[in-house]
Parts: sequence; structure tokens; C-alpha cells
Amino acid sequence: MINYQGEPDYEHGSAERLGVLLLNLGTPDEPTRPALRRYLKQFLSDPRVIEIPAWKWWPILNGIVLNTRPQKSAEAYKTIWNHHGDGAPLLTIARAQQKGLQERLEHQMAGPVSVALGMRYGNPSVASAMHELREAGARRMLVFPLYPQYAGATTASTFDAVFQELLTWRWMPELRTVNQYHRDPGYLDALANSIREHFDEHGQPEKLILSYHGEPKRYLLGGDPYHCQCHVTSRLVAERLGLSEDQYMTTFQSRFGPEEWLKPYTDETLKALPAQGVKHVAVICPGFSADCLETIEEIGDENREYFEEAGGEIYHYIPALNERDDHLDALARIVRQHTQGWVEHSEYDAVEDRRERDLVHKNALAMGAER
Repeated sequence: MINYQGEPDYEHGSAERLGVLLLNLGTPDEPTRPALRRYLKQFLSDPRVIEIPAWKWWPILNGIVLNTRPQKSAEAYKTIWNHHGDGAPLLTIARAQQKGLQERLEHQMAGPVSVALGMRYGNPSVASAMHELREAGARRMLVFPLYPQYAGATTASTFDAVFQELLTWRWMPELRTVNQYHRDPGYLDALANSIREHFDEHGQPEKLILSYHGEPKRYLLGGDPYHCQCHVTSRLVAERLGLSEDQYMTTFQSRFGPEEWLKPYTDETLKALPAQGVKHVAVICPGFSADCLETIEEIGDENREYFEEAGGEIYHYIPALNERDDHLDALARIVRQHTQGWVEHSEYDAVEDRRERDLVHKNALAMGAER
């Protein structure tokens, strides 16, 4: 029997507000082996991430991966830990995004709004962010994973965590979700702006590499739209920049395990380009809304070494959109688009809402007196 979570201090008839649940992948609590082991166990136990039968995967995960990878990952995290402030870059940036989005929505929305931050793995958890919104009086929630391109392993997994938490709630909120925003004009403009600014400062490269996190090829063959959406984003950004097809390319990074993943691979591409006469590249990761280990260490450092060791001469990593003003403006616009009708009440609706809350409050007091 499920023990549904009530709200013991809830005041019936209290005013409601809109809640925006801002979500990202997550990060370990600290760059240590124990913290990485906890984080990786949660991450790699997700059946959306590793689509292998549990009987086959769990012995590998617990017998090999969690006994070898945490120490190596901890060392990598130590190199970036204070790269963008105090602590893990992704969390530091995400909090800045939360603050910037809150400030924008307070000025742009017709009613009260609260933005809470949650991480699919690690802290702050998805559940804690949802509780924060519920305590603020949010009866309508927009679930907003910061993944521009939809993938089952990221977007759908995040929705799983939200719905799993709601299984125990007595009063479930009205929900809407942002499934993807890979072709949103504001997002694309922000990407193009950041690239154009980089070109103005460092010169235009011979090749712009748009590198996205990879996934097994069988996910694509199984119907996941991620691969297609990545290519759409690349094409639309290139159009904004006026790039021809031979001036940019889409690649995929961070593969894990022996099976075939989406190609071309970023690392193999960068190793091969110098021999093809390409000695100056710039790399950007449009699928990452905030810089993290995969962008700072893997793309910024590791792949730079591959390119230079192969004979490349000039390599630049263009940072993620992070807390850029045009990025936050785009996120705010996406929120407004997905919440139309929720906060735009007529004067009549506002009066009726107040009457209904007063009646509910009165009835609740009466029931309390009867007890």
C-alpha cells in the first residue's frame, strides 16, 4: 500500500502559482572516489541509459565498472571542479541559470512563478525540487529538462523521475513538459551569436565541429529522434552563420562500451582532419546547456591533444551557452510558450478563482471544527 504524501501545513484556499521545474543531468557531490561511486551507480543503473538486461549488466556494473571507474572519474573531476566558480561547473552554472530565469519570468509573467532546480542524478534531486515548488504553492508545473535534443536516455529518463515521485503525491499538479527545443529560434540565435563572437575574436576556422553526446546506434534504429534533431540543429545554426556544407560537420562524443555508437566519432574525426589538410578547428557542443566534465575536460583538453598530436595547429573550444543573456532570454521565451493559458486570466476568472479559494477555505475550517 502506498503512503501518499500529504501536506500537513497546507491551508485550503491558499493562492496558487506556476512552478517551473528546471532539470539537468547532474554531478557528483564532490570529486572523490566514494562520491563518484554513488553518482555513477545511480546513473549507470538507469535502464534508460543502459538498455541491457539487468541480469547481464549488473554483474558488469558492480563487479567491474564501479570498482575501476570511480577513481579515474574523480581525478578528472578534480581538474575542473572550480572551473566555473565554487564546486562542480554544471551545478554552479545551473544555479545561475535558475536565478536568471526566475528574474526574467517575474517581470514577464502575468502571475506568480517559482523556478526550482533539480538533477536527474545526484543533488539537488528531482524530488527535492518538486517539493520546493509544492511548498511554494505550485499547482501547475512545467517540466523543463535542459536538453535541446530529445533522447530517451536524457529527456525521457528525467520524465521517469518526475512521474515516479508523483506516484506518492496526494494532490498531483497539472503538468506540461518541454520535450525538446532543438529548433527554437532563440536557442539557435544564441548558438550562432556565441560562434560569431568567437570567430570575430579568434578568426574563422577551416572547420566548425558541432559535437553532440553520443548514444548507441541501436537507439536510433529503435526510433529515438536524437540523431536527426542534432543534425537539424547543426544545419540551422550553419545557415545563420552562412556556412557551406564543407565548412562544418556534426560529430558525436563520449561513447562507452564496445558496441557501435552514432558516427562520426568526435575523437576519431579530430585525429583524422590534419591529414586532410585541416589545421584550424573550433568545436562547440550544442547539446549541452551548461559546461561540464564532457565539455571542459573531454572536448576542451583531451580532444585538443588528439588534434594537435595528429598535426593540427589551432584548436578552440567554444563554451556552452551557460548563463549568457541571449540563452536565458530564449529559455524564458520557451517557458512562456509552454505555459500559455495558465497565467493569462481574465478579470472574471480572477474573481471566480478568489471566490472558489474562499469557499474551499471556509469548508476546510468547518470540517476542522467538526472534528
